[in-house]
Amino acid sequence: MKIISEHFLNHGPDNPRNSEGSFVKLRDGRILLAYTRYSGKDWHDHCTADIASVISDDEGRTWQNGPVLLKNRALNVMSVSLLRLQDGRIAMVYLEKSDVLWQREHFVDCRPKIRFSEDGAAAWSEPADITKMQPVYLVMHNDRLLQTSGGRLICPVTMHVCTSRDGFLPGIGLFFYSDDGGKTWTAARNGCYPPEGLRGGLMEPGVIELAPAHLMAWFRTNGGCQYTAFSYDNAETWSHAQPAPEFPSPESPLSMKRDPVSGDLFAVWNNHHPQYAVKFDPEGSWGRTPLVLARSSDNGKSWKDHVVLEDAADHGFAYIAMFFDRSKLYLEYCCGSGLNGGAMLQDSKIRVLDIA
Repeated sequence: MKIISEHFLNHGPDNPRNSEGSFVKLRDGRILLAYTRYSGKDWHDHCTADIASVISDDEGRTWQNGPVLLKNRALNVMSVSLLRLQDGRIAMVYLEKSDVLWQREHFVDCRPKIRFSEDGAAAWSEPADITKMQPVYLVMHNDRLLQTSGGRLICPVTMHVCTSRDGFLPGIGLFFYSDDGGKTWTAARNGCYPPEGLRGGLMEPGVIELAPAHLMAWFRTNGGCQYTAFSYDNAETWSHAQPAPEFPSPESPLSMKRDPVSGDLFAVWNNHHPQYAVKFDPEGSWGRTPLVLARSSDNGKSWKDHVVLEDAADHGFAYIAMFFDRSKLYLEYCCGSGLNGGAMLQDSKIRVLDIA
């Protein structure tokens, strides 16, 4: 596996954070990365941000600033997913946060919205609310929108039940799906409830299609590893979530996608197996190091060819976007440091790998 290029999106004056994103290939062959670009002085999750972009016209070797895809009109917009749909459109899902007054209490409402582009990400449809729930706090990780081989769109989210303006109960995994190209959405008949002892619950889920109608979901947890659950009816019902010891990790997310050329699954996460042990600085890295890539040639039954992508002890690496284009794997992830008053979420890196 060869590194073709690296490009950094570092924070700076009046731009305190550049973080999680998602890739899409445009009709003319260019690769576009959308990401969360903060403005002002503060990098925290509820602060002002837009969905900005960078574009490569030379297969990821260099990157130039692209258009702002979504100008913030709410408290915050972040955690973007881009996906080229089977009908040719580009779908963009993102989280929109707003202050709401509900039953005489002030809350932060957070929910996924979706827009579509038919002209290569130049213009977008009006936003549509996927869940249409009452004031709620739903978290969808970046780069998580899935379209199955049969055309169903699936959005995996975690619902955090709010007990006060800043207090939440453990997260519950929920799944919304659409069979009409994103016009209407239906909630799965059951969610995934966290086992006792998982302080934060089942967080930041992702979904992969293993076979037609057979799906696997995974969740970030504080249980020492990722948890997984399965659906055998195309996301309409789900099994109980169980520990996945093949993915030992701190409380940080995993990302997984299938290489359309080889058919292999690729996963990227903070692998805390002793084999990859790093004596990390907890303040600098938030425990989110090393970053390891592995592949599965048997549909997730076993994992091999583990490669350490990052192992700096004083930096953290998380919120991975993945995109395959022929023999290349495009990655984008947070890579900052919490030292000297900073945060690992403030800076990001694009890395292009040759996986032939």
